[in-house]
Amino acid sequence: MVAKKLLFVCLGNICRSPAAEAVMTGKLKDAGKDQYIVCDSAGTIGFHSGAQADVRMRKIGLERGYPVTSISRKVKAEVDFDRFDMIIGMDDQNIKDLTSLARSDDDKTKIFKMTDFCTKSRYTYVPDPYYGEEKDFELVVDLLEDACDGLLNYLDAEK
Repeated sequence: MVAKKLLFVCLGNICRSPAAEAVMTGKLKDAGKDQYIVCDSAGTIGFHSGAQADVRMRKIGLERGYPVTSISRKVKAEVDFDRFDMIIGMDDQNIKDLTSLARSDDDKTKIFKMTDFCTKSRYTYVPDPYYGEEKDFELVVDLLEDACDGLLNYLDAEK
């Protein structure tokens, strides 16, 4: 029985949010909770819809033990706000975009920022590595590992 559904969101859904989905899915599996909490990802734009995640993110994810296998799609407010319990943006612009897509105050209560779950990092957003180097993709996975640990603790405390 699925108890929670999480949607991770970035701009194009080819770097940060598919990596967040993969990292969280891996951590849920390790904790034996992957049948109770499911993850998906989407982008605020549909430019890359139907594409695999960026090859650099797939490489770094796999090196860390997180297969990044999702296919890019655009957020569908009319479906996603009903389907998901938490919609988690990677940066302030994602949060603004999601808030503008929200149909009600109830929808807005489902919006969270990924770095709010970090316990070690002082970053206030997950930076977009798309125009960067390999170290930028490494940083994203570092931040996501920290944030996903915090998110898992948050979900445990919710019970």
